[in-house]
This record gives sequence, C-alpha cells and structure tokens, in this order.
Amino acid sequence: MNKLSIVILTLNSQKYLKEVLESAKFADEILIIDSGSTDKTKEFCYKFNTKFIYQPWLGFGKQKRFGVNLAQNEWVFVLDSDEIITQKLKDEILKTIKNPKFMAYKVARLNFFFGKAIKKMGLYPDYSVRLFNKNFANFNQRDVHESVVFFDENMAFGTLKNHFIHKAYENIDEFIAKQNRYSTLGAKKNVLKAIFSPCWTFFKLYILKGGFMEGWHGFVISKLYSQYTFWKYIK
Repeated sequence: MNKLSIVILTLNSQKYLKEVLESAKFADEILIIDSGSTDKTKEFCYKFNTKFIYQPWLGFGKQKRFGVNLAQNEWVFVLDSDEIITQKLKDEILKTIKNPKFMAYKVARLNFFFGKAIKKMGLYPDYSVRLFNKNFANFNQRDVHESVVFFDENMAFGTLKNHFIHKAYENIDEFIAKQNRYSTLGAKKNVLKAIFSPCWTFFKLYILKGGFMEGWHGFVISKLYSQYTFWKYIK
C-alpha cells in the first residue's frame, strides 16, 4: 500500500498547530519545515512525533519544494500551519492513494474569515493541488502564489470531493499584517492599476461574486482585498 507524507511549513505557528497536527497524525510521516520559530511551535511538533527541520526562508514555492524533496514517501500532502484536514477528507485521501487514477489531485479549501465559513465571493471551493506523487509533480519556485506543476505538462489533475478547513483570519489586524507581507512579495509597480484595480476588486467580490450575501463579513473582506490590490501595485 502506498504511504503518505504530510509536509507543513511553520513559523511561530503555535496558534492552530495542535489542531493541524491532530488532523494530520493519520499520515505515515509528518515533516515540519520551520523557518525560525521562537514560540512553542517546536515543542508542539515533538509532542506529535514529527520530523522537525530548520530551513531559513526561501520563499513559498522553494520552501515547499524543499520539504517535498525531503519527504520519505512518494505520496505527499502539503498543508499550511493554519489548515485542518477533515475526517471525510482523511478517508478520501487514504482511499485515493491506495488505488490512484491520477498522480496529483486538486483539493477544495473552506476558508474561515473572522469566525465565519465563507462560501461566496469565489472563496469556495478554492481548489489548489495539495495531494500528489512527488515522482511526477512538485511546487514551482515562485516566492508567492506558488502552485504544484507536473514535470510532464501533458498530465492531468484529478479532483477530490471533500475539503480541508483554512483558519484564514480571526481579526482585521491579522488580515492586514499578512496581506501587507504578501503584497510586498508580489509587488508589481503600476500606478494606474493602483488607482483603478481596487475599485474593480471590490465590485467583483462584493457584487459579482455575491459578497453582499455574506453580510458584514462580505463587505469587510471585499474592502480589505481591494486595499491589498492597492498595496501590491503602489509598492
């Protein structure tokens, strides 16, 4: 039977880490790639019998690629330190790698913003490739907005039915701090886009993609993402 490695990137990740590791303990290996935590991250990881490796930050794509390359098993699931695998997804993963029809699978993500699961605004199912055979695919080397790519571009991705949970943001300060970091990594200086793109982003998320149906959460999320767009281009 095929075995599974779960790779998790950490940096001062103690907030959700107990839940994350609890959801991942079904794997044959949990590999932690830490970029310099100073909180209790390392302590939590050792309690769950993980392999803990320190690696100075390389950028999202390279850091995940580094972890995948160190995984001892061919099948890998890459999880962030604020993401939790549900029981239904766990069962589906184990069933899938037992008799895989594809060598990489897209998985849905259910995002929680300020305590609410958001299913409108294009934020659900929010697919990304997380489960794959590392002999056939791996992450690209982008600093931000990284993704899994096949070594042979003619290969096709499968899709799993069940989702994992992403504890995206609990409060606005947390959102601003994280998006400020992302906007710096993805900065593309363009003054005209800095002026016009935020308005389009708000309209698209709040009106076209149904943010208004999410109540005040939808309004705040649309406003914050439009602000992120401004930061990205003005930087």
